[in-house]
Amino acid sequence: MPGVEGFMYPNEVELQWSLLIVLYPYITGLVAGAFILASLERVFKVEAVRPTYRLALLTALAFLLVAPLPLQLHLGHPERSLEMYLTPHRSSAMAMFGFVYLWYLMAVLLIEVWLEYRADIVAAAQSRTGPVGWIYKALTLGSYNVSPASRRIDDKVGYVVTVIGIPSAFLLHGYVGFIFGSVKANPWWSTPLMPIVFLFSAMTSGIAAVLALYMVSMKLRKRPIDMHCLDTVAKYLFYMFVIDFSLEMLDLVHRTYEADESFQSLDFMVHTRLWISQVLIQILLGTLIPISMLAATQLWKFRESLRRALYLGASLLTLIGIFAMRWNVVVGGQLFSKSFLGYTTYKVQFAAREGLLPAVALMILPFVLFFALVKLLPPWTETKATQA
Repeated sequence: MPGVEGFMYPNEVELQWSLLIVLYPYITGLVAGAFILASLERVFKVEAVRPTYRLALLTALAFLLVAPLPLQLHLGHPERSLEMYLTPHRSSAMAMFGFVYLWYLMAVLLIEVWLEYRADIVAAAQSRTGPVGWIYKALTLGSYNVSPASRRIDDKVGYVVTVIGIPSAFLLHGYVGFIFGSVKANPWWSTPLMPIVFLFSAMTSGIAAVLALYMVSMKLRKRPIDMHCLDTVAKYLFYMFVIDFSLEMLDLVHRTYEADESFQSLDFMVHTRLWISQVLIQILLGTLIPISMLAATQLWKFRESLRRALYLGASLLTLIGIFAMRWNVVVGGQLFSKSFLGYTTYKVQFAAREGLLPAVALMILPFVLFFALVKLLPPWTETKATQA
């Protein structure tokens, strides 16, 4: 039994949303952030980030394919999730997720990836044989026309899809924050800033993930890193991180100033059960340190090897900090009683259905899919790169 202090209602002793529900907003956030980074080149014409464009698309696709799995494992009868399509319940934010997910996967991300890679797919279908060649032939969808005129049409359609995809990415992850923010009975979640904080933290984590993947990929391929691209991506990561941190501080200041009947209970949580995960890991290790590292690269001109180390370290710490934020929201919001008279604890099991082992497997799976996608659709665009 969890350790309980004070008075807890029986239905509050065991947490209903555990580690898998922490993973769900974390993974969807990586999807949204990676897509926003890709849109910088396609829509906003930031040519400096071109080397990461295809990489960002494949990152978003790999994580999007895994995004619903934490929810599926959380359900007692995952096959019943099909009911949301057969009998749609428009007043349920949870039920409408299926349609948001399908829209973003089928109507946005898959179409943009296909349009971007269509010429490469056609070339591979004409040159490869065997089972791999059959895969490429199936991916052509019967269209082998790669003339300059058809490619110009692909570019125009791809631009429109990306423009549509930007608000779709906001919708995909913003609605996750909306679900938590709309739970009126929970003062930890019930704030109108929750969807906005989730959205900007998602963009921060997605950009950090692509930045780290780009650096690791170039290292494994023994190719020089485009430092102009790296500096530009890190600059946008810094901007997003500052906005995200400012919003979280604004929420904190608002809660402190308002100081309603729940404030004493929430303050106790921060200073006891969430001290390590929120103050030390989320704020100090996962926010202040990486922001300081990124700010230093903006203020001073370090040599390239040091900048690369700072960028990689800041990206990894950012990902840790955003995960801690998701943990503190999902788990932390359930550790106190709605009566504000008691507190419970949460211990992660190892091999249970919602334990540590399935969670680790779910976090590894997107990288396995990413590796397979990179093999099938190489994202590399060989450009002149600078290296120390």
